[in-house]
Amino acid sequence: MPEVRTLIAILRGIRPDEASGHIEALLDAGFRHIEIPLNSPDWQQSIPQMVSRYGDQAKIGAGTVLQVEQVDFLAQTGASLIVTPNTNPAVIRRAVEAGMQVYAGCATASEAFSALEAGAQCLKIFPASAFGPAYIAALKAVIPPTVPVLAVGGVTPDNLADYLRAGCAGAGLGSDLYRAGQSVEVTRTQARRFMAALAAAD
Repeated sequence: MPEVRTLIAILRGIRPDEASGHIEALLDAGFRHIEIPLNSPDWQQSIPQMVSRYGDQAKIGAGTVLQVEQVDFLAQTGASLIVTPNTNPAVIRRAVEAGMQVYAGCATASEAFSALEAGAQCLKIFPASAFGPAYIAALKAVIPPTVPVLAVGGVTPDNLADYLRAGCAGAGLGSDLYRAGQSVEVTRTQARRFMAALAAAD
């Protein structure tokens, strides 16, 4: 059976009144993991609304999660996905206790194992472009093979395959997929490009 790949759409900067159109475009293209970072405008509105509307079609949740209180709020909304920029054990533990899937941000083996010890089920290597696929391949040599590792930061349709060959289970996609203020059509086009790159890599 082929390995299941994960692409997380990062909608940094999206507003509540814009979110639905872009998420529909992403779903149409085949995305099933969507993250709204908590440094986006009025995320306290957009995340609950999008979870309520699309939570049965995709894992929808938050990125740049830094505080336990944020995890508690997100758990109440039904969010199923938490992405952190660091390895704060209290944040990771609370999210896991709430039944959420946690992608913990890390850059070194020490950080990776700290995140796993706290209960994170998945890791994100950030910023991936600063380290490159060879670094991630070397890091994966010591990370348990059952732990999904995603590359985040600087992943494009042109280099996605390089990260998959390095052993990544997928990637988190930021500005090469969505930039604040762009049209739904641009999001649709970029989403299709990423999905085509994913299919070609398999």
